[in-house]
Amino acid sequence: MDAKKIINQILEEKGKITDVYFVACGGSLVDLYPVSYFIQGESKTIHSMYYTSKEFVISAPKTLTKNSITIVCSHSGNTPEAIEAAKLAKSLGSYVIVFTNNEKSKINSDSFNVIVYPWGDEISVQDEPMGESYALMNELLKAQEDYCEYEKMKDGLSKIDGVIRKAVQVEKDSAVSFADKYSKEPFLYIVGSGASFSQAYGFSICSLMEMQWINCGYIHSAEFFHGPFEVLDKDVLYILLMNEGRTRVMDERVLKFLKKYGSKYAVIDTRNFGIDIIDKDVVDYFNPFVFYKMACLYREELAKVKGHPTSVRRYMGVVEY
Repeated sequence: MDAKKIINQILEEKGKITDVYFVACGGSLVDLYPVSYFIQGESKTIHSMYYTSKEFVISAPKTLTKNSITIVCSHSGNTPEAIEAAKLAKSLGSYVIVFTNNEKSKINSDSFNVIVYPWGDEISVQDEPMGESYALMNELLKAQEDYCEYEKMKDGLSKIDGVIRKAVQVEKDSAVSFADKYSKEPFLYIVGSGASFSQAYGFSICSLMEMQWINCGYIHSAEFFHGPFEVLDKDVLYILLMNEGRTRVMDERVLKFLKKYGSKYAVIDTRNFGIDIIDKDVVDYFNPFVFYKMACLYREELAKVKGHPTSVRRYMGVVEY
């Protein structure tokens, strides 16, 4: 993918971009949330929002116009509501970029700029939807407003694969221990903040609820103290995702409380994986890459202990819904 070429083409066709919408379902939406967060935190001229595909179709924003970009992701390329969302955005004048892993899918249409991405354990995250979306938006901010952290974002994208590899090595034993100790727990919570709140969400609904049939909730680190902490006791299990960057202070506050009043919790801390090789001015946006891989690691170890393959489903793709 030539991100700069795509952005130059969009700006030549559309002029100034005022809004970017990220639209997907489930795990694909998890991939796009951090990039929306990036625009909200860094852009002076562009507003951004993420939508689950069906809600986008039912209640499209009034600012969805010719001066907007809509990025739709469907891994299979055949998700009906994602296809509908892309068509709707196009009909309203938005420039539509589609990510899919399936070149032969229904969403691969000449109506959109379609990016077919590879998938697998050996693929660089730069070539996956989150990495490619970051690259696109980094180019957009550079072209439209001369984004001052442009080079730092590019450098971070070039380094994050190495951080992820180290994270898997460092955290492997902890994931094995967690699975051995807590595989029979009936419920747990995932807590996270910043761009990584997406990974608390994804870890919960995809890795644990969908793939392991474990009841699980997700909580924002700041919101933990505005209601959810009332259910904390010695028998409730938590996983805390500890960011490096500006939002870390919120995660540290949760950890302090867990240590004082809880007993069942695991902490996954990107600081332990050498993420500080990424510049502190942009490191906030790279934590989610690591936490996604950690969710994969933990669910695989749980699957081994529980004897529940991550591919098994009761409803998804099995029954009509």
